[in-house]
Amino acid sequence: MKNNTVIILGSSRSDGNTRKIVDTLVSLKTDIDILDLNNYNIGYYDYSFDNKNDDFFEFYKKVITYDTIIFATPVYWYSMSAQLKTFFDRISDVLHGDKKDFGRKLRGKNMAVISCSSDATRIKKFTRPFKEISKYLGLNYKGYLHAWVEGDNTIHKDLQKEIKLFIEKL
Repeated sequence: MKNNTVIILGSSRSDGNTRKIVDTLVSLKTDIDILDLNNYNIGYYDYSFDNKNDDFFEFYKKVITYDTIIFATPVYWYSMSAQLKTFFDRISDVLHGDKKDFGRKLRGKNMAVISCSSDATRIKKFTRPFKEISKYLGLNYKGYLHAWVEGDNTIHKDLQKEIKLFIEKL
């Protein structure tokens, strides 16, 4: 049976702190797949669709097979990573012309967000772009987890409780 939940990892480091948080979540809820954006060649959005032969369409085909999509990103300059922003920008490719029905296949699916930074401080309004994207695409926004990894690369016990609560919301 196929897993119904996927985490899209959008980080510059596939094995960094955000991945540590993702792996902790997966260890508690094992029926989650992980798709790392670093494993795909996805070019930037452009109005002439010059990147139509990169990996975006195949990646998008995988994503739409899941019922719940969790976007995991480090906090870079008070926002999501460039990898994740590029993925969202490229959704524009499937919302035009004869691809509209394909692009709308995200409608009705669930969406959640994980951010990771060097401390427990949450960035005010960090989730706003995600909430607006979920509204625009017709996704059900299920929540947000801000995570951090301690200086010695361990996950704080309080954070482990928050991860469990986040899983329950899904």
